[in-house]
Amino acid sequence: MDELVDILDSDGRPTGKTCLKSVAHLNGYFHPTVHIWFYTSQGELLFQKRADTKDTFPSLWDVSVAGHMASGENPEMAVLREVQEEIGLTINPEELVKIGYFKSSHQHSDLLIDNEYHNVFLCQLNQSVSTLVKQDSEVDDLKLVSISSFQSKVNAKGLPDFVPHGSQYYQFVIEEILKRLAF
Repeated sequence: MDELVDILDSDGRPTGKTCLKSVAHLNGYFHPTVHIWFYTSQGELLFQKRADTKDTFPSLWDVSVAGHMASGENPEMAVLREVQEEIGLTINPEELVKIGYFKSSHQHSDLLIDNEYHNVFLCQLNQSVSTLVKQDSEVDDLKLVSISSFQSKVNAKGLPDFVPHGSQYYQFVIEEILKRLAF
């Protein structure tokens, strides 16, 4: 879906300008997104497999929920909307913990330059994955993976089936979740 997004400068500051997401991707304009990592009290991470029809990283495993922020939307509003849209889960803003703001650049083709700043949040998942309702146009599958198993893959740089967010990003998320679990 093409939506209006806010344009950021290369340092992640708002420019006061907006454009369609497709225009931002065509011209490589920085724009804000949200990443939401769900984890369980048993030390598992929820991953989504991106739909095979996605323009970027089709059929790869990714963060629990991710999406673009609409123009004028704050990160918390975007998280609540994206979580509801992609996995059918309603959460309260108080359940969210913002852990960072990360710059990301991927040139997929001459016509798709994805320059984003990810607002990264954690949220504990308190229900079964089987109760989640995936948005078929965005998500092919959902699964839980133990943090220790995922951390081993990150350390070994063995992530060919995952979106390439980078080991530093993945390590940061893992460490922030482990702090909350006290493992």
